[in-house]
Amino acid sequence: MSTPKENPMSWKYCGDQLKRWRTLSGVTREQLAMAACYDIESVRSMEAGRRRPSLKLLQAADELCDAKGMLVGAHPYLTPETRPARSDVFFEVEKEAVACYFYEALHIPGLLQTEDYARAILSRHMPPVDDSTVETRLAIRLKRQERLLEPEVLFSFTIYEAALHTSIGGSEVMKEQLHRLLEFEDSRNTHIQIVPTEQIPPSGLSGALIILETISNERYAYVETHETNALHSDQQLVGILSRRHAMIRAQALNPQESAQLIRRTMKLL
Repeated sequence: MSTPKENPMSWKYCGDQLKRWRTLSGVTREQLAMAACYDIESVRSMEAGRRRPSLKLLQAADELCDAKGMLVGAHPYLTPETRPARSDVFFEVEKEAVACYFYEALHIPGLLQTEDYARAILSRHMPPVDDSTVETRLAIRLKRQERLLEPEVLFSFTIYEAALHTSIGGSEVMKEQLHRLLEFEDSRNTHIQIVPTEQIPPSGLSGALIILETISNERYAYVETHETNALHSDQQLVGILSRRHAMIRAQALNPQESAQLIRRTMKLL
């Protein structure tokens, strides 16, 4: 089963609780719509989680149902997420994984990014986001990197050579970023391999691909393109994507050869 982009679960939970309070209190949808100055279809959509329940609706329902603040209290938890939609689902699975296989075509994977490199990427999001959102997302990314310190978790990063030449934040930021990659050269649990430009298979140009394995032998595949991402658990599809990842990785240099290529690239900056 894949997880397509959808409205936050908090909307659905709040809408469901709103409907339950209304039903138990004997309040009709029409009465609530009139009290909140909404049409009935708008109330129906908020109860179903298709629309975010508004403060005005929650206040009207709280008073009609004598909820004593229980419904209004949900409002702060309905504010938009500062991270991209569905990323929290992926993060939860990533936390449980004991083996993580990353492939990235055009930039350095998030877990390996320096603070300046990550900030340069996040601050150029389109459509633009405010500074507070950039810093929040940056903090989340840097926090995730702490998993690299867990010696019992295997991390494999396969990176298309083009990512080494993509100027993110300028030459100094790129030099620091490439130096960061070399810090893992002797790591026991983190391996970095570069796919040379002349060896990239066509499937390697389709976007980021991540395979995650848990201690209970569950496997997931995460794919990402323009404003679209999905975490797949259907084992047939995960198998196909795992084989695709393996074919891309088979074209990569070994970790030692990859480190040499990174050093040569640094000299060109």
